[in-house]
Formats: sequence, structure tokens, C-alpha cells
Amino acid sequence: MSVSVQQGDFDVAAEMAALRAGRTDIGAIVSFTGLVRDSAHGEEISDMELEHYPGMTEKALQDIEAKANARWPLQATRIVHRFGRLSPGEQIVLVLTASPHRHAAFEAAEFLMDFLKSRAPFWKKEGTGDGGRWVDARDSDEDALSRWE
Repeated sequence: MSVSVQQGDFDVAAEMAALRAGRTDIGAIVSFTGLVRDSAHGEEISDMELEHYPGMTEKALQDIEAKANARWPLQATRIVHRFGRLSPGEQIVLVLTASPHRHAAFEAAEFLMDFLKSRAPFWKKEGTGDGGRWVDARDSDEDALSRWE
């Protein structure tokens, strides 16, 4: 299990190589990379600002990761989440799940993303022509999360 909350970008290939280094028991690795879009709700987005509380955020992500590891036979997981000001096309989040079999790796990755989207303590502000707006929780994110509870 491994969590990083960082301002700098991440290298997906390097993260995956580190996850599997020296391991021959892994049968599947599933990865998800979230990116900043250039539009939302029909409006152009110039940037996205992500804020968090250091310490609290890492603990929350570790708790989410521990739930996934308790639920599926995972050999390794990795979550990287960025904060600060990001431009369209930049990477925001990386989730890697490793398991002997693909089914568990896919489900665990979906579970982690659903929990990160709904329960991770990040505050997001989208930069728009009107100056910006804070991103509210979406019903669809809560609906996705409900299938795991």
C-alpha cells in the first residue's frame, strides 16, 4: 500500500515499474489516470485548483486504500493525488491495483476511484471566464459509491 499527495506531476510508467519491481506473483495491474478537462457544464475551464489539509488527506486516502485491500486479494496498490493549480490536460490522480487476477484488480480500482471522488478531502475550484467556481459533490458520484456500501 502506498499513498502520495503531491504538487508535482507523476510518471505513470515509473510508478507501475516500481509497483511490480521484483515481483512475479502479480497477474494483473489495473491503472487509472485522471486528467484536468478543458470544459465542464458547457463552460471552458482555464485551470483547476485543488486544496487539501496535509496529514488529514493522506490519512483519508490510506483508509480508503486499506478498505480496498481488505475487500480484494491485492498484492499492491498505489494512489498518487496532486494538489495546487493544474492546467487542462495535466494529470490529477493515479490509481494502481495489482492482484493475481484481473477481476479483483479492476474492481478494486473502480472502488478506489469511487471513494476518492466522493470521500477524499480535496476542494476543487475550476477557473472559468467568470473567475471560477467551487466544484460541488455530484449525485452521480454518490450513486457510484453506493454500490460498494
